[in-house]
Amino acid sequence: MNTNLQSGGDRDREFVFTSKDFERVRQLIYDHAGISLNPSKQDMVYSRLARRLRATGINNFKDYLALLESNNKAEWEAFVNALTTNLTSFFREPHHFPLLAEHVLKQKGRHHISLWCSAASTGEEPYSMAMTMVDAFSSFTPPVTIIATDLDTNVLAKAEAGVYPVERIEKLSDDMVKRFFLRGTGAQAGFVRVRPELRAMITFRQVNLLSNDWPIRGPLDAIFCRNVMIYFDKATQLKILERFVPLLQPGGLLFAGHSESFHNATHLFSLRGKTVYELAKPKSHGHHHAPHAPK
Repeated sequence: MNTNLQSGGDRDREFVFTSKDFERVRQLIYDHAGISLNPSKQDMVYSRLARRLRATGINNFKDYLALLESNNKAEWEAFVNALTTNLTSFFREPHHFPLLAEHVLKQKGRHHISLWCSAASTGEEPYSMAMTMVDAFSSFTPPVTIIATDLDTNVLAKAEAGVYPVERIEKLSDDMVKRFFLRGTGAQAGFVRVRPELRAMITFRQVNLLSNDWPIRGPLDAIFCRNVMIYFDKATQLKILERFVPLLQPGGLLFAGHSESFHNATHLFSLRGKTVYELAKPKSHGHHHAPHAPK
């Protein structure tokens, strides 16, 4: 029997969820986290938030949204966690990691290396950065600090634990698995844990990219901000990019996601390679009107 719900199939839903409720959700998540929810996401939003209604024991969206609007801090956290998608894997967009290694080795001996992973999710990305650093410096204690942040506290807790089901490392070479992971035994069979040296390189913190002050100090050698900007509108993206600029070393790099491009920020960043950006060179006087000189 086909029970695929079209809109209008609301009578089969456990809770009433009107388009007005959906608009309120869109406004709340935008105001709080800068996330622009596509109108096509109504079913996804319903199914994710229906779990929150069950968890809080509230039996309608109107009361649930009123609870959020009363600034209930714990529920805000759960609400944002429910609506932010955490899709990640080790060495996702693999072309970025050799570029990071090459960039960092150019700084070798000049200063301690600082990297920021601004959407750490469950930790695969910052740990991939840490493994890259171990290989670049041929040392399990390289002169590197990685700050890993996310809005979602649930995923940060998983990242900090550094324990993953074995399936998560299937695509890594046996050599990498041997060097960087400890296999669980007994009750932990079927799980791996990242080596403590990798965890020692990383500091995990909750950061909302929209908040006015970030607990992040520059100068940074690189910022990974991959597959986050897709959730923000252009104005919000620009504001965040503007705030990245003073945090980066003069030669620092910004790594973006594969579907992201910052055409509207060419005065801030110039494309250096596939989804890798560097700080734009300052223009000479009268830069407001000067046409771009041909390269």
